[in-house]
Amino acid sequence: MDGCIFCKIVKGELPSKKVYEDESIVAFENIQPVAETHLLICPKLHIESFEKIDKNFDLLSLVYAAQKIIEKNKLGGGYKLVFNGGKYQSIPHLHWHLLAGELEGNGDAVNKT
Repeated sequence: MDGCIFCKIVKGELPSKKVYEDESIVAFENIQPVAETHLLICPKLHIESFEKIDKNFDLLSLVYAAQKIIEKNKLGGGYKLVFNGGKYQSIPHLHWHLLAGELEGNGDAVNKT
C-alpha cells in the first residue's frame, strides 16, 4: 500500500534492523522500544489490521515466525506478543509486538497482563 511505513520496510525502501525474514513475514527492531527486546513481526502482504485478516492470509505463518524468533533469541523464559487495534494501533499494517526483558512503565496494562 502506498505510504505505508511497513510496506516500505518490506520493499527495502526504508532502513530497518531486520532480525527475521522469510517468504511471507518480516521482523525488525522497533525504533521506539518499550522493552529490552522490542521486535515487530508483520506480514509482507499489506493487511490493515487484525479485523481485516481474511481466509487468504495464513495466520500460522506469523505464529511460526514468532516461534522461530523466540527460540533463536532465547526468549522462552518470558515474553509478550501483543496485537494492537483501533485507537491503539498507530501503524495501519498488521503487526505483532514481541516484548521481552525489562519493560518500561511497569504501571501500564501490558505489564499487568
